[in-house]
Amino acid sequence: MLKQLISQIQNRKNLRLQKSFKKEVCRKSIHLSALWIPALIYFSHPGFAIMVFSVLFVGNTILEYGNYKRFRWARRTFGLIFYRLLRKKETRRNTFQVSGSMYVLMAAIACTLMFSKPVAVIALTVMLISDTCAALFGKAFGTRKLYRQKSLEGTAAFFMSALFINMCYEPMYHFTYAGVIACLAATFAEMFEDKIEIDDNLSIPVVIGIVLTLLG
Repeated sequence: MLKQLISQIQNRKNLRLQKSFKKEVCRKSIHLSALWIPALIYFSHPGFAIMVFSVLFVGNTILEYGNYKRFRWARRTFGLIFYRLLRKKETRRNTFQVSGSMYVLMAAIACTLMFSKPVAVIALTVMLISDTCAALFGKAFGTRKLYRQKSLEGTAAFFMSALFINMCYEPMYHFTYAGVIACLAATFAEMFEDKIEIDDNLSIPVVIGIVLTLLG
């Protein structure tokens, strides 16, 4: 009986982990779909890119605030698009909590305004891909905790993928020690998101952009 009980508990735990991982894969697939953002920055005029990002930002703000105020049209639309992909902190109803997409658009606007095209593209690409690698590797293989819910495996995946991305942009932007420092700084920004109190979708690209601009 005891063995059967232990087996049932373990099976339930495994099912929860599988559901959690599937949800994370779904969320991060949406995250990766935003790779059109660095592409638009690189291939278009900065003014046009900022206009597109600003329109989407305003539209997203209206939708999310309408959902918070429980307007029927907003709740239906928001639920259809986002609800199953949101984390708990983004579904609280007692306060207005914006989703990660708002921070991605803020980061796109900030990077386009503040940095050169190559730096903005690298910064946003790292945020989109490396954050995905950290989340998925952490969920699948993370066993050694570094800080709160951050694992050694997920953090290593973030740093290594960020380095690889910087190297891949070598023809566009020369990879030097600045790239290593930028990746390291971004890794800490992702790990200590709660300490700096800035969503990592915004802090990661801004940190990378500042480091590459000052040291590159």
